[in-house]
Amino acid sequence: MYEDMQAYHALYNLFFNNLHRFCFSFVKSSEAAEEIVSDVFIKLWQIRNKLSEIENLKVYLYQIAKNFCLNYITRHFKNPVASLDEMDLETMISLDNPEELCISADIVNTIQQTIKQLPPQCRLIFQMVKEDGMAYREVADVLQISVLTVRNQVAIATRKVAEALPAYVRNQKPEAGSQKLKIKNRKSDL
Repeated sequence: MYEDMQAYHALYNLFFNNLHRFCFSFVKSSEAAEEIVSDVFIKLWQIRNKLSEIENLKVYLYQIAKNFCLNYITRHFKNPVASLDEMDLETMISLDNPEELCISADIVNTIQQTIKQLPPQCRLIFQMVKEDGMAYREVADVLQISVLTVRNQVAIATRKVAEALPAYVRNQKPEAGSQKLKIKNRKSDL
């Protein structure tokens, strides 16, 4: 039982921030998102004996979270369908190693604005792939769309971000072993 509890806490710590951000994109309330994520982990604890039957735990957690979000929206807003086009995901750029990468506040702002202007479904897919590190198949399973759609949306988002960058930044070749920009959501840094 003690090992189960330790594993549960490790999973909670590993997935909480990303699931919170994912839920927030649906419900637009940090408190509600936190409550939903807690419910997801309560559900996980309740079925802990059946976890070996789950093929991909990450996709399973996101699927539960999505369903709980839709239930929340239905209960609280009497609206049975949540449109991805109505979601607003605020994102920011966080540099892991600012000594190695010098980027001006204007460029960061440009990237932020470009990501914010992406269509909501494109932003959500981009966030799940680039920020949460999910595979295309995992994102497709959670959102119930095709892998091809995920790939196309990531390509569109990446192209738009690249086009928004000044030419001198776009034309720089990364040095071997250099850090790539990692896109992070503010909520993940809490």
